[in-house]
Amino acid sequence: MEVLVLTLASLFAGFIDSIVGGGGLILVPALFSVLPGTAPATLLGTNKSASVWGTAAAAAQFHHRVGLRWHTLLPAGALAFAGSLAGAWAVTVVPGDFLRKLLPLVLVALLLYTLARKDLGHHHAPRFSGRAELLATCSIGVLLGLYDGFFGPGTGSFFVFLFVRWLGYDFLNAAGSAKLLNTMTNLGALLLFGLKGHVLWPLALTMAVANVAGSVIGARVAIRHGAVFVRKVFIVVVGALILKTAYDAFFR
Repeated sequence: MEVLVLTLASLFAGFIDSIVGGGGLILVPALFSVLPGTAPATLLGTNKSASVWGTAAAAAQFHHRVGLRWHTLLPAGALAFAGSLAGAWAVTVVPGDFLRKLLPLVLVALLLYTLARKDLGHHHAPRFSGRAELLATCSIGVLLGLYDGFFGPGTGSFFVFLFVRWLGYDFLNAAGSAKLLNTMTNLGALLLFGLKGHVLWPLALTMAVANVAGSVIGARVAIRHGAVFVRKVFIVVVGALILKTAYDAFFR
């Protein structure tokens, strides 16, 4: 029964995560609820080991059906991977409590901005090309890689928002690019968790299969319904993130 519950949670998490991120809102609480006696680091490592396959599968779907700008995303992905490792190391020497209380406020500002700009992300009109595009994409990769390794909640949604607001992507193309970079940040975290033995591999592999299935379905739904649909899901997921992070920061 435990495996069944976590497999279903991983399936749904993959579906949501493939569209705008936020799968951790579903899968991490499910792991902590079903396996309360397991070390938190092991549960987080198991979550990463399942979700990394889902984000990679979603990125592949977006590549085949929408297209990705590989000449900028590959260097940015390498920096996102390195940033994730650096952020995970920073956790051991720098307290992250300040981010816990700041994050809900940042998410509220992001949500209000998105709601105020009703046409935000509806049209794909990249603002940069050449070196400027490479620099902007790499900056997003390394900064959010650091954030994901150091703290983590909402990384996928932050990727989407920055691709839309800064680079001028529509929500559909932003979601595809976000999946590739988020895969690299997940890989960095998984490497550390795996080396330290914080992954329940048999369970993780079962959850990974379900996560991939959910991610493929979610990516295809997003591609079929387009940028306006992805924007709506983005607003819902960010709203849920605000509630979850505010509870963790101020009421737990």
